[in-house]
Amino acid sequence: MDPRHEHDLILSRRALLKGATCGVGTVALASILSPKAFASEGGLLGAPHFAPKAKRVIYLFMSGAPSQIDLFDHKPKLAEMYDEDIPDSVVNGQRFTTMTSGQERFPIAPSIFGFQRHGESGTEVSELLPYTAQVVDDLCVIRTLHTESINHDPGITFIQTGAEFPGRPSMGAWLSYGLGTMNSDLPAFVVLHSSWSAKRDAQALYSRLWGSGFLPSEHQGVSLRSIGDPVLYLSDPPGVDAGDRRRMLDALAELNAKRHEEVGDPEIRARIAQYEMAYRMQTSVPELIDLKSEPESIRAMYGPDVEKPGTFAYNCLLARRLAERDVRFIQIFIRGWDQHGDLPRDLRLQCGDVDQAGAALVTDLKQRGLLDDTLVVWGGEFGRTTYCQGPLSKTNYGRDHHPRCFSIWMAGGGVKPGITYGETDDFSYNVVDKPVHIHDLNATILHLLGIDHEKLTHRYQGRDFRLTDVHGEVVHDVLA
Repeated sequence: MDPRHEHDLILSRRALLKGATCGVGTVALASILSPKAFASEGGLLGAPHFAPKAKRVIYLFMSGAPSQIDLFDHKPKLAEMYDEDIPDSVVNGQRFTTMTSGQERFPIAPSIFGFQRHGESGTEVSELLPYTAQVVDDLCVIRTLHTESINHDPGITFIQTGAEFPGRPSMGAWLSYGLGTMNSDLPAFVVLHSSWSAKRDAQALYSRLWGSGFLPSEHQGVSLRSIGDPVLYLSDPPGVDAGDRRRMLDALAELNAKRHEEVGDPEIRARIAQYEMAYRMQTSVPELIDLKSEPESIRAMYGPDVEKPGTFAYNCLLARRLAERDVRFIQIFIRGWDQHGDLPRDLRLQCGDVDQAGAALVTDLKQRGLLDDTLVVWGGEFGRTTYCQGPLSKTNYGRDHHPRCFSIWMAGGGVKPGITYGETDDFSYNVVDKPVHIHDLNATILHLLGIDHEKLTHRYQGRDFRLTDVHGEVVHDVLA
């Protein structure tokens, strides 16, 4: 912007705010002194575009890419093709990653795990997921998700933000921005990180994956820690009590409000809101994480790991408590799913981490009447190849990244239960019926929350941006 124009704009904004009987700074300060009066039932949109099926989302993200062919996409014909090269007609010129592009051969590695049909729906599930198998009649399994991304960081960034390159707002930030918060004492968007049992050299996760991008920073996810204070600096330092902290924040709010009147920077108002949220979280978070208040029968349902802070089981129970408190978007990350080698061992460990707790979350929400308006999503950033990476034997193999098709499941929140959607070829390599792109998935999630994905936008650098970029179609066939 021309600095002369910017100067005039600031002066005119200053005159407007100072001349108003209730300037933005005054409103910001009032929202701190009387937060309940300003608790947002709606964000930018004011209200959803149409009646929502879901009020909140719990997103269980399997970072590293679970193998669909070993979990949800059963391909029994491959048993007869063990160690045969995957046909060129199947690959059809599609690119390989640099990790396998130099292999002399691409031998087919059939899954060594058994599959059975479960529930009234007859959904096929691997033996590695016995607890998930018990709740399949509540699940919608999509087998035909696909993406452009072939490596982890762009893949995870794409599914989280709708773009392969950094800088865009995450889905949780978009929902906070569009729909606002339902709870004035907790953030609209909470992130939980889980420990895992497989190999330790897992792909890193960066805070931008739950960041607000070019949206105001108050919409970024708040990451709760499993060791020490759940949020850094949440506890008052020695010698400072709640009254001292309240007086400090009031004085700081007045200073920030005055600065906002002078320059009109929306980030100042975001800063005021974040200070106030941190103050309220000093009371709300300790009560939230007190899992000992849960009945023994509930904790047992999530499995023995529920007693260990930071495990997937602990985080799933915490997610249910967050959902009860009307947190809008809850994201649980668990790394370790990147099985380029020794897949049978590591995949078994990873499934052991998540299977019981994930199924318990669905059951727990359902028995409390929360599943009807809570959307649960389970999945990773892409799939794994049918052909083996590295040495192949009857009992061991690895699989490379595969963007052409992979499986996820969704439950509750207006999703049609007990169905399997889409079909892949006999090699779990290409989609042959009902493809679902990442943008389609995100458009569908927004739709379930009452949002037209084409209308939730933010103007930045002269262009209207949205989560689905300029793409995306709602998958109406999976809606109840």
